[in-house]
Amino acid sequence: MEAVASEKIPFWLNPKIRGIFYQAGVICCFAFLAWYLVSNTLHNLEKQSIATGFSFLNKESAFEVGESLISYSSADTYGRALIVGALNTLKVSFFGILLTLLLGTLVGLSRLSSNWLVSRLAALYTEVMQNIPVLLQLFFWYAVFYEMLPSPRGALNPVNGLFLCNRGVIFAVPEAHAAHKFMLLSLGIALAAAFFLRNWAKKRQATTGKHFPIFWVSAGIIAGLPVMVWLFFGAPMNMDMPALKGFNYKGGATLSPEFIALLLGLVLYTAAFVAEVVRAGVQSVSRGQTEAARSIGLRSGQVLNLVILPQALRVIVPPLTSQMLNLTKNSSLAVAIGFPDFVSVANTTINQTGQSIEGVALIMMVYLMFSLSTSAFMNWYNKKTKLIER
Repeated sequence: MEAVASEKIPFWLNPKIRGIFYQAGVICCFAFLAWYLVSNTLHNLEKQSIATGFSFLNKESAFEVGESLISYSSADTYGRALIVGALNTLKVSFFGILLTLLLGTLVGLSRLSSNWLVSRLAALYTEVMQNIPVLLQLFFWYAVFYEMLPSPRGALNPVNGLFLCNRGVIFAVPEAHAAHKFMLLSLGIALAAAFFLRNWAKKRQATTGKHFPIFWVSAGIIAGLPVMVWLFFGAPMNMDMPALKGFNYKGGATLSPEFIALLLGLVLYTAAFVAEVVRAGVQSVSRGQTEAARSIGLRSGQVLNLVILPQALRVIVPPLTSQMLNLTKNSSLAVAIGFPDFVSVANTTINQTGQSIEGVALIMMVYLMFSLSTSAFMNWYNKKTKLIER
């Protein structure tokens, strides 16, 4: 028996070798399939005299983009036009995620309120917004601006320097001044200081049990440091006021109806789902945790911040990540209301150049990059906030 056991097993009967062989075979099949599809596509495109490659990105675009965070004109290249579209998508996604987190958290906590009216209104909001498709919400808010608001000559002026019309929301902004960049720098320093102060306060409380008023101190640093810089530069107060000239307003800053409609639609729709995520996360924490925290004298805000949220976040963060990804991907619906996001600019590029494969590939790569970046950040945050068990 020992002699039989010691005999060498043939390699084709070895499970490990067979596993490697099968995996290599699958990889070869996929590689052959990819080669066949790509070569066949290139052959057909060449046969029909259709240009391939990404050389078109260096050609003149010859079309305008309605909104841009960077300088752009029709004399610029297709590559720059696509960058403009990508930045517009990032702008909507960034502000959309921030507003969605704020509104969704507020509504989710309101659903748990002991006040009957507040909880019922929050429940009504979630039920209504979840069951109206986001595209219909975009059309609704777009129609509100163009059908219900007056023209620029009859614009609503609720406060000085603010105008509401079918061209968007026009408002006054501070005139350019050297103090502004230093104020922005001081704000960054204040945020970093508040972050380190918060970590120090948590460690101090864990070791000594003494509470530090981190919220008010951080708020004072974040608000006070830029104000001190502003006062140091002489407290510049000059404003760039919008004024009606011809058929539109000049000066100030403008939020277009397309941008506002897109932002409102995405935020109101996604916040309804985030509210349910927050509500479920908070309810996943045992009531005994709350009662124990109150029995040792913690106030309601401290109970929420120190006891409930740290435990609820491990339930909230994973589905919250999915909602953030949904918001970013749903921003591609901007093409339906004319906002020049990446999909809209890419579609115009495809129509002019005829290179649909490259254009669609760029759209897929850009949204994949956005989604993977969001997912990576949320996964990092999830690991950072998870409870460490003994």
